[in-house]
Amino acid sequence: MNKMIQGVIHGNTIELSENPGLADGQSVQVVVQAVEPARLWGEGIRKSAGALADLWTKDDDIILDEIYQDRKRDSHREMPA
Repeated sequence: MNKMIQGVIHGNTIELSENPGLADGQSVQVVVQAVEPARLWGEGIRKSAGALADLWTKDDDIILDEIYQDRKRDSHREMPA
């Protein structure tokens, strides 16, 4: 019987998230594979925030402001009648 069950290690003991359905005292073979913890939405951007702070210049602020102003401009043209 093969069944994948998640668990948490506490020293030499593994606490399973569900009953494996085996008799108490049954010998088993265990393959342990670490599971990455679930990430919260937006965690990646929060970790990278400020990554370029030491390299940022006033010119970068000017460029971003120009992009912002361009986005605010009305870019729609009137259709000829």
